Amino acid sequence: MSFQTKNPVTGEVLPGSFTKSSAEEVSRACGSCAAAATTLRRKSGEELAGLLETIGASLTEARDAIIERVQAETGYPDGRVQGEFGRMVGGFAAFAEVARDGSWVEATIDHADPDRAPLPKPDLRKMLIPVGPVGIFGASNFPLALSAGGSDVTSALAAGCPVVVKGHSSHAGTCELIGMAIQEGVAKAGFPEGTYQLVQGEGHEVGEAIVTHPDVAAVGFTGSLRGGRALFDLAAQREVPIPLYAEMGSVNPQFVLPELVEANGEGFAESFFGSITLGNGQFCTCPGMLFLPPGSDALLEKLASLVADSTGQPVLNEGICSAFESGMSRLESLEGVQVLAKGTLEGAVVGAPAMVVQVSYADYVAQREVLSEEVFGPSAVVVVCDEVAQFTEAARNFEGQLGASLHGTESELAGAKNFLDELERFTGRVVVNAFPTGLEVCHSLVHGGPYPATTNSHFTSVGQSGITRWARAMSYQGVPDALLPPTLQEANPLGIARRVDGVFTL
Repeated sequence: MSFQTKNPVTGEVLPGSFTKSSAEEVSRACGSCAAAATTLRRKSGEELAGLLETIGASLTEARDAIIERVQAETGYPDGRVQGEFGRMVGGFAAFAEVARDGSWVEATIDHADPDRAPLPKPDLRKMLIPVGPVGIFGASNFPLALSAGGSDVTSALAAGCPVVVKGHSSHAGTCELIGMAIQEGVAKAGFPEGTYQLVQGEGHEVGEAIVTHPDVAAVGFTGSLRGGRALFDLAAQREVPIPLYAEMGSVNPQFVLPELVEANGEGFAESFFGSITLGNGQFCTCPGMLFLPPGSDALLEKLASLVADSTGQPVLNEGICSAFESGMSRLESLEGVQVLAKGTLEGAVVGAPAMVVQVSYADYVAQREVLSEEVFGPSAVVVVCDEVAQFTEAARNFEGQLGASLHGTESELAGAKNFLDELERFTGRVVVNAFPTGLEVCHSLVHGGPYPATTNSHFTSVGQSGITRWARAMSYQGVPDALLPPTLQEANPLGIARRVDGVFTL
């Protein structure tokens, strides 16, 4: 069965036909990864770094073709695509550094004490080792940075895990070009073919075949709550359950304190509008809920003006477009919900206009669950509170979120520690006087959070710390030095940071 992709701006069917991978082809891809796993787990950090750097070079060589195709399949402007390409290639360089450094394995050594009473203490050493083949689902909204060559791929390869990737059907041509470049890099680096496998297909069958395949040891997913939860349940129902790390979106609530509203309400409105329309709202970090104090009329008037004067942009596919329309219609039908403003849509066959609705705090509380559901796209629900104390009540009732922000003046923030504690309860990232959109990809980033933002709040899906998803702890007791991995040998031949007898050392 074959399928094609469309240009969301013009609606035209793009050149190229893609064949849906059969169950047998998915099984062969997973088996190829399993065959490569033994080789990869024995590679040094330096060798894995070389692989990632070689892949990065191959992707750079294919840059023009990839950018041309991704623009056609997404309608993203040139600046967005160029930046995201840089982030994708930069991810290979960043994780090459992680692999080369080697400290991510959390090497820990506790020396023996044969004279300890009443029982001798054995020599114990611990580190993280690769889990094996990893299944990865390409995201729709980041066709470069979170897809066939995205951060799940780079982190898994850096950990020494081969990957089988399900390309996203909305940008199958982009995935194919990226996959070809990566496979070329794999071959140039002298790694086995099973290091990277790409399968394609519309519908659920290909993804389900990956998750249920006995050779797959872990899965990474970025997408909807419905899709992520279904795959999570599937992974848990296997004869041998495996972890499925799903990042499933968020409404990322924003809370604005009164002094800031009075001092710079219109300026805040401009920044907020820019955040909800960034990428036409197709970010999982889009601030989809805004809590305001009483007396925010000027801010609301400015926001309404910005939204009304805006022209919508393309969205990635017809499914997202349909879900956005039905989601906003559902919100409009709720008791007490008013449309603050709605933009226009011109020049895109598959697109969405910006839209903001407003509701009182009382009506919000009465319909909290449905008003707190994510509507993926350029939209927001504004909740006008009767008093600032209601911010705390609202925060205490949120389910897990990727991010949440508090906006205020310096004097207001000085007394906000207790409120920040409330935000910590339900989110993976607390932001002050800024919006969650625009991730700073680094070691200290947490792009995660309690369920339903993700299926495991202990990990991040973006940033260098995400590598630990693809590893498990391994302990060695009484193993002779010559038989230990170099990471744990007494002389520390790799020169990595380790915890020795409870103390971090180099």
